[in-house]
Amino acid sequence: MSASAVFVLDLKGKVLICRNYKGDVDMAEIDHFMALLMQHEEEGLLCPVLSHGGVHFMWIKYSNLYLVATTNKNSNASLVFTEYFKELEEESIQDNFVVVYELLDELMDFGFPQTTDSKILQEYITQEGAKLEVAKTKVPTTVTNAVSWRSEGIKYKKNEVFIDVIESINVLVNANGSVMSSDIVGSIKLKTLLSGMPELRLGLNDRVLFGLTGRDKGKTVMMEDVKFHQCVRLSRFESDRTISFIPPDGESELMSYRINTHVKPLIWIESIIEKFSHSRVEIMVKAKGQFKKQSVANNVEVRVPVPSDADSPKFKTSTGNAKYVPEKNLVVWTIKSFPGGKEFIMRAHFGLPSVEKDEVEGKPPITVKFEIPYFTVSGIQVRYMKIIEKSGFQALPWVRYITQSGGTVKICAIDLKIM
Repeated sequence: MSASAVFVLDLKGKVLICRNYKGDVDMAEIDHFMALLMQHEEEGLLCPVLSHGGVHFMWIKYSNLYLVATTNKNSNASLVFTEYFKELEEESIQDNFVVVYELLDELMDFGFPQTTDSKILQEYITQEGAKLEVAKTKVPTTVTNAVSWRSEGIKYKKNEVFIDVIESINVLVNANGSVMSSDIVGSIKLKTLLSGMPELRLGLNDRVLFGLTGRDKGKTVMMEDVKFHQCVRLSRFESDRTISFIPPDGESELMSYRINTHVKPLIWIESIIEKFSHSRVEIMVKAKGQFKKQSVANNVEVRVPVPSDADSPKFKTSTGNAKYVPEKNLVVWTIKSFPGGKEFIMRAHFGLPSVEKDEVEGKPPITVKFEIPYFTVSGIQVRYMKIIEKSGFQALPWVRYITQSGGTVKICAIDLKIM
C-alpha cells in the first residue's frame, strides 16, 4: 500500500501541513476524516484505518496532533498465495500446509518483510517442494545478490523498452478566474522486455544536470520530491544526476517527481448559474481548450454541482452528452474528443420546489477530468535511453507522453440569485 497524500491535523481537524504525492486522491477528502473518527469513536469501533467511499485514511494520534495518510488502493495481502493456488480458501490452505509454511518463512524474517516478489519466490518454492532433489533447492541469486528485483537468464526474441511519461496537474481556480494553487505530479513508468542483465541510462532535460555540465540551453525542468525505484543507483544520481539502473523485468515505476509551478487550466471553464427562487435553476457552462491545436483531450468530463432538491433536468450541448447524477447532485458533461483551441457550451435547466429548504447548502466547485496523449505540461523530455548489455543486442526504446487531470482540477462558478 502506498500513500497518495499525508496530512498533519490539529485536534479540531484543521490541516496544519500536507503533501500531495500522487495526485490520485482529492485533497478535499481529508474534510471527512474528523467526522468519520468521531462516528467510529461513538460507536466503539475505532480502528487505525477508516474508509469513506473509495478513499482509506490511515492515522495515528501523537500528542495534540493527528498524522493521516490517504490512499485509494487497498493492497491485497493474499496475492502471493493466489499465485500458487487458483482459489485461496480453507481447502487450498489445508492441502498445501508445507508450501504455505515455506512462503511465510520467506516473506518475513524476524517480523520484517523480506522477499515479496511472487516471480522470485516461484523460482525456489514450488508446489512439489517436498519432492525436489537437494541439488535443485538452491536459493536463486536474486534473493542474495544486489539485484534482487531481476532474475538471471531472461531471454527475448525482440528486445524493447517502453517508456511512459505521465503527468497529472492539480489546479484550483476561484470564481474570478485567478489560479489559487497549482502543481504537477509526474511519474516515469517502464515496460522492459530485455534479455540478460542490461544496464540502462536515462537522460532527461533536468535543469540541475544542465547547470552542472554548463549546457543551460533550451527548455529544462526543475524536479522536486524525486523518488526512485530501488534499482536506480542513488549515489550516481546524487553525484552527477545520471539515472543509471538495471531494470526489473516487465512493468515498473522507475521514478516519480513533483514540479511546483504556475499552471494555467488546460481546459478553461466559464460558468453562470442563475437561480430563480421557488421556480428553477439555469446553468451555462463554457469549456475552452487552452492547449496546442494539434493536441486532443480524450474522455473529458466536466462535473457541475446542482442543488440537492433540483428535478426535471433538461440539457442542450454543442457537443458531447450531459446527464444528471441525482445521487451525487451533479451534472456530468462528457466529451469524448476535445481538440485544442476549440470552445463548447452546455446549458442545463432544472426545476426547483416551491418551498426552499432551511439549511444553506455549500457551493462545491466544478471539477474537470481529461487525458491528453503526446503532451506534457512541464515540458519534460526523454533525451536519450542508452542500453548496455555484454551480448551487444540491439534494442528499441519507445517513448509516450500523457497529461491527465489530477485529484484537483477545480473551478469555482459564478452564482447569481434572482428573486
